[in-house]
Amino acid sequence: MAPEAKTGTALPPIGHGEPTRRDFLTTAALGWAAVGGAISLWPFIQQMNPDASTQALSSTEVDLAPIKEGQAITVLWRGKPVFIRNRTKDEVEKAANVPVGDLPDKGAQNEALADRAPATDQNRTKKGHENWMVVVGICTHLGCIPKGQGLSDQRGEYGGWFCPCHGSTYDTSGRIRKGPAPRNLEVPPYEFVSATKIKIG
Repeated sequence: MAPEAKTGTALPPIGHGEPTRRDFLTTAALGWAAVGGAISLWPFIQQMNPDASTQALSSTEVDLAPIKEGQAITVLWRGKPVFIRNRTKDEVEKAANVPVGDLPDKGAQNEALADRAPATDQNRTKKGHENWMVVVGICTHLGCIPKGQGLSDQRGEYGGWFCPCHGSTYDTSGRIRKGPAPRNLEVPPYEFVSATKIKIG
């Protein structure tokens, strides 16, 4: 004799009707898991941010008082050498009188100016501080460090900087005058915070 079929109330299909306690617990557990995952990932995300010493290097202040006329120093900014030279009156005058049309790169390459600003000496210095030349000391050809910071260094025929790697020659305004370098030395963003101090970056 066949067993009798059991009778009872049929369960509603899944996904229909009112949410159950099980649905709430599942949602809550998934939410807590997501929060826990985010919290556990935070240290890994945080470690990718630059540390305090790196952030401090994003700008640097330089005291110019010890640099006599005709002398130059090199400082580090964002891991790059920056050449700072206290030019003589003769160097300033010669640089100011160079026609832009005679230059291989006619752009100022000054981050503080528009891209099309001409490479006049005035556009590569600060007004009232024309004797100070501040440039990133990396040759724009293949990234060598030009000579010319030391008084006994070879500076090339234009009296600025000379790259011994492939012979690129820059004038006292940091503009390429001869050789394979395609661009003038870059003028980094900087400002005078006092008469004898600048802030780069």
